[in-house]
Amino acid sequence: VILAVVLANALIGFIQEGRAEQAIEAIRSLIAPRTTVLREGTRRSIDATAIVPGDLVLLEAGDRVPADLRLLHASRMRIDESLLTGESVAIDKQVDAVPQGAGLGDRLNMAFSGTLVVAGQGLGIVVATGIRTEIGRISTLLRNVQTLKTPLLKKMDRFGRQLAAVILGVSMAVFIGALARGIPWDDAFLVVVGLAVSAIPEGLPAVLSITLALGVRRMAARQAIVRLMPAVETLGAVTVICSDKTGTLTRNEMMVAQIVTAGGDIEVTGDGYQPHGEFLRDGQPVAQTEAQAIRELAEMAVLCNDAELQAHDGLWSVSGDPMEGALVVLAHKAGLDPHTVRANNPRVSEIPFDSVQKFMATVHRLPDGRHLGCVKGAPEQVLDMCAAQGSAADAAPLSRAEWETAIDRLAHAGYRVMAVAARPLAEADCAADEAIQNLTLIGLVGLQDPPRQEALAAVAECQHAGIRVKMITGDHVGTAMAIARQLGLHDGDKALLGTRLEKMDDEALREAVRHTTVFARTTPEHKLRLVQALQANGEVVAMTGDGINDAPALKQADVGVAMGKKGTEAAK
Repeated sequence: VILAVVLANALIGFIQEGRAEQAIEAIRSLIAPRTTVLREGTRRSIDATAIVPGDLVLLEAGDRVPADLRLLHASRMRIDESLLTGESVAIDKQVDAVPQGAGLGDRLNMAFSGTLVVAGQGLGIVVATGIRTEIGRISTLLRNVQTLKTPLLKKMDRFGRQLAAVILGVSMAVFIGALARGIPWDDAFLVVVGLAVSAIPEGLPAVLSITLALGVRRMAARQAIVRLMPAVETLGAVTVICSDKTGTLTRNEMMVAQIVTAGGDIEVTGDGYQPHGEFLRDGQPVAQTEAQAIRELAEMAVLCNDAELQAHDGLWSVSGDPMEGALVVLAHKAGLDPHTVRANNPRVSEIPFDSVQKFMATVHRLPDGRHLGCVKGAPEQVLDMCAAQGSAADAAPLSRAEWETAIDRLAHAGYRVMAVAARPLAEADCAADEAIQNLTLIGLVGLQDPPRQEALAAVAECQHAGIRVKMITGDHVGTAMAIARQLGLHDGDKALLGTRLEKMDDEALREAVRHTTVFARTTPEHKLRLVQALQANGEVVAMTGDGINDAPALKQADVGVAMGKKGTEAAK
């Protein structure tokens, strides 16, 4: 029996350690297997494991960054850092120095190991490899986090100790009483052993296992896979849910949610990349004249665009920049076929997007032989190029102050704002450089990574049940607060930033988590500390997330919930 118990414990330990190694291996798999470096002035392709600090690494679109790099050159370079920071949009990189102590998401002159180059090219010098990289630190955090016992297992341990003490006391009393009555000691010992064995509830583990297994089966019917059976019971004891934002509360799919034309504000409905939705003003479908203005804006936006919308097994995805993909989805909602629009108006020339100029310009040959210039980009830059507003064919003088007010309104509401403009061109002026002068502003689009519809209902249900929900994200505070308001996570206008959290000691943090609902610009270490602070306050914490940056907090929480379809293997 003792041997069987020892073997069972060894097997359980082996399985648990194996799971931890699988999570760490999933992080390792994100590191590029081969990369291109400059050594002794020669371009070489080497294994990523052979990179050392001081190496010069060349990066191009589609490359996975092999180590933490300080960028020395960046040409239109954009990197997807969502696995580390939780930001939905790729980050424009530059080589200028950043303030000392800048947060992870604000280090624009760095390329971090495991992140993906989505556009442009660059050159960087290796400053950290292996466990010294940002993604390596997450591996170290995972190794150091100890898996907690569930409340049920804690109660069972306490019950076992109390029962053992009672059985031992009763057995000793019976043994002494038997000896006092003259019963031979060997017979008395057998009686005591029989009493102790009969008092042990051997069937209790089996009953618990069967009960928990039924709970696991019910959860599976609701499309939730339970890896540890005691977690089923812990779910019922949860008092606080900490949730990542990007990909968990939101879809991690950019969407145009607001449009501003010369006629006013228009709401756009829909769900992520799904190409279905409506255009509403004050809750009612827009008039035909406004619909025409929307179609013109969507047509200009899809022409000055390199993204593609794709469907696989009923799921929609974007090939290219997520914000450009959102504009392609907008065109579908407006009743346009992007492929047809592009085929009928072929591109003649272009100025690619650049993080310095912050706009993209294209020139297209129209079916009647005329040419049209289209520009999209940061609203401040595009507005400076405009002299009129409305339709490219029927423009009115530009009311700059009104548009600046609209830009501020959208930005304050947490949207990423983009302006779209156009200009008819003469044959002699069909170069892209001519297309960025005397433009007509068609309109503004407000983009966001919208909350999941099911998340809205889930948050409301949790709050009704007395479970507090807290958002922990690496994204910007404005974006976080906007999503929090949409989800009903009311906390005034307060959010605790990672830079401030980092300066707090454990006692101050324990007090802060009692009254704060939104935490922004957080790192994996911050998320881990927040979960630990809540647990130190006596809370039973569930953590939900999908990214590598969530993995340490998921492991530390009493219940870790990883997203299934889009969650990373490390999180699972």
